[in-house]
Parts: sequence; structure tokens; C-alpha cells
Amino acid sequence: MKNLLSLILTSALLYSCSKDSVDNPVIPTDPVVKNTTPVGVDSIAGVNWADARDNFVDGWVIPSGLEAGDEYATVFAKSEGILSGFQNHIKGLNTIRLPINPPSVNDIWWSRYKGAIDKAISKKIRVVLCCWESASAKNGVIDNSADFWQMWTKVVQDYGNNPYVYFEVINEPYGYSLQTLSDVYAEFLQRFPTLSRKRIILSGTGYSEDVTGIGADSRFSECLLALHNYAFWTNRTLTEWESDWRRRMGTYAKRTIVSEFGVAMSTGKDYIGGTQSDNEIAYMIASSNVFRNDRVASIYWPGLRDGDSYSLFSREGTGTSITLKIINQSGISRLRYGWGIE
Repeated sequence: MKNLLSLILTSALLYSCSKDSVDNPVIPTDPVVKNTTPVGVDSIAGVNWADARDNFVDGWVIPSGLEAGDEYATVFAKSEGILSGFQNHIKGLNTIRLPINPPSVNDIWWSRYKGAIDKAISKKIRVVLCCWESASAKNGVIDNSADFWQMWTKVVQDYGNNPYVYFEVINEPYGYSLQTLSDVYAEFLQRFPTLSRKRIILSGTGYSEDVTGIGADSRFSECLLALHNYAFWTNRTLTEWESDWRRRMGTYAKRTIVSEFGVAMSTGKDYIGGTQSDNEIAYMIASSNVFRNDRVASIYWPGLRDGDSYSLFSREGTGTSITLKIINQSGISRLRYGWGIE
């Protein structure tokens, strides 16, 4: 999650990379026929819908726009405005990534929160459900094993047979070694032997930052892989960012879903024609180049998160009458280019 290193963000934005390419990139397009199907694994193309607290919470995770007191019908109705906003403003979007954690699923919130999942399914939007750890622990490992497995058992019981729902076992498992993380994933597969492997997503090691170790394990050969990478982690040129993405994926690009990547959208930067000496612009252009050319699925962080400068949208309206306002159109355009549909 990008806020884990939020103290670095300010300084990272002040640095810039040396130029190694033109300042004003031209996005190549097919002069005859434009592709309308996302190029990545299972054609996944989406955004995160996140809690304003960054999904690291000790209680229920509540994505922006929802409230703890909302009943199922209210969550279902509110989700219509948000999900329609995503679809209407980002043509080609077909996926949202939603947070879960043991308190959210093992308590009464789950029966209400399912309104967001069910609304997405009704709109033929895929849903990636990913488990976050608590704010108080925040050490990159499962907080409580019994609660964790109880949560996933309930989720799989409710949605295991639904082809629109995917299961990302754990977000950014940086507290595990490759071996211990592999053991967690092996147990997941053992506990849910009938669950489609093609809808199980296994985060890479560290902050989900490298999928090559998990990808090489033959036990997981049918599973998808989750990768994260952010511009504020370091400064690179455009070509260096492209190389960095490919290093993190190794030979597993076709199985990889970049379930988090993003840059500041509230700063007004031009992610189509802005100078590539800017680290964020170089990162965003390089990322979308790699996703498009290497056919990598991607889910932007975030489509909506209140108070997040990376958010593509802000919320307007009240009650169940929620609409979304675009913050940076060039960011949306570059996102769609990475999907192969711009």
C-alpha cells in the first residue's frame, strides 16, 4: 500500500529523472481499428475502491461512500452510483478491487457489505476481494490465523462458484519469507480444493513487489499473481521503469495482475504529453507501455478513495445519489492505453 511509505512521497515528488527520451510522448494508436478488449490476463481492467483509512483498519473496512450504519439495500444503491461512475468515465473498465479483513467478514458488516459485491456482479463487473491486515498489527503477516481462515471460508462459501469473483489471499505480505509465504498459499489451496485456481491471486513477496519466486512454484502454476510497484519508491527514467516492471514479473507476465500502481492525480500533471524528466510521468507512461505491450492486467490505485491524492475521482452527491467527478483525464487516458483499448 502506498501509504506505508508516505513519508517518502513528498521528497520523491521533488526529484526528477534525467532525460533519455523525448519530452512529449505520442501515444501510438491503430489508424484503422482500435482494440476494445483489454489485453491482460482474463481481460481484467480495473480500479481499487478503497477505505479512506487506506484499508488498514482494526474493525470493518468501509470503502469511501459507504457508512457503517448502511444496510444491504443502502450499500447496493450507493454502489450503483459509484460503479456506474467508474464504467461511464473509464470505458472498458470491467473490474474493481475491494478490501476485506476478518472483522468485516466474521461480523454483521459482511451481510451488508455484500451489497457492493452483488451490485458489481449485477453490472457484470469482476470483483477482486483482497485481505488487508489490521492497522494495529501492520507487520506484513496474518494477524490471527483462526480468524483469517474463518473469513476466507465464509467468502468462498458465498462466492466460490461465482465466476465474477476473484480471491487475492493477502495484501503485501512483506513479513514472510518466500518459503513461509508459499506455505500460506499451499494451505489456502489445500483448504479450498474445488475453488477455481484461475480466480486465485497470490501476491508476490515483499510489498507484493516481485512475483518471480511464487510464480516459479509448480504448486501455483494455475494461479494468478499480484504485483505492486509505485513511483514514490524511487526515481527512474522511463526506460529504467520499463525494465524494472519486467524484472519484477520475470517470465510470468501473462499470469500477472498489477493490483496496485498509481501516481498523484490532484497535481494537474499531464500523463500523456508531460515532460518525462518528471519521475511520476515517466513511471505512468512506462507502466502503461509495459502493460499494453506485454499484455499485463492492471488495477489502478485508487479509482476512489476519499482524501487520497492518487484517486482518479472525487465523490459528489449525498445519500444514495452519489456521482463521481474526474480529477485527471490524462491519467484515465493513460490507464486505458495500458489496457490496450485507448
